[in-house]
Amino acid sequence: MGDRHIWTAVPATAQRARSVLATAWSCAVTAEGGREEFIGVHTVAEDGRVLLHLPDDSMLTTAAICAPRGEPSAVLEFADVAPVPVRNRIRARLWMAGWFAPEEGHLTFSPTRIVLRDSGGAVVVDRDEYARAEPDPLATAEARLLTHLADAHPDAVERLTRLVEPGSLHGAVRVQPLAVDRHALTLRIERSRGHGDVRLPFHRPADDLGQLTERMHILLAQASAGTCPRALQRQRTDGDG
Repeated sequence: MGDRHIWTAVPATAQRARSVLATAWSCAVTAEGGREEFIGVHTVAEDGRVLLHLPDDSMLTTAAICAPRGEPSAVLEFADVAPVPVRNRIRARLWMAGWFAPEEGHLTFSPTRIVLRDSGGAVVVDRDEYARAEPDPLATAEARLLTHLADAHPDAVERLTRLVEPGSLHGAVRVQPLAVDRHALTLRIERSRGHGDVRLPFHRPADDLGQLTERMHILLAQASAGTCPRALQRQRTDGDG
């Protein structure tokens, strides 16, 4: 059975791309010298250029220095990985094609084409919108927030399922927090076969942790006024033998 998705506000594609860059730990680079994978070497300039601080023995560093025009082409790949262990943990991938320019102490990558791919498919990100965009205000705190919710408050996660349409919970064996942004909390509903995601929208966007706390309290209050989903009740009874 497929999940029904009620429309809720979502971050713009350019903002999602900037959020992936702001939180990704690893970066794969494909250039003329081959493919290399790095961890913890990239930062992002305000205008969206990617700065790579690479070891001196990197093939990419050598290619950049030896390139005839000093600007070798390359493709960068970033993965958006869910902080809580779930099925299909990679939520999205970001590809950026462009040019490197060697600068003092690092390489500067200027993207000419940007593609974001998630469960809904691949979307080309407008470069001007990308350059103007900022990461979601909760992006850098998301991992800590979701792991705390999953590890310390599983009862709250179960309570939040009362806000999910019963049809989306049919056959559910586990529900975990998958993502949070300024507009909504997303839950992943895992079944014996397959899974689905449901967004629980906030009544208004949250621009900082204080506002997010208030939005979550409202969601939990709404959930407390509901009833326990039959699908999860049945799963617990079956598990109790």
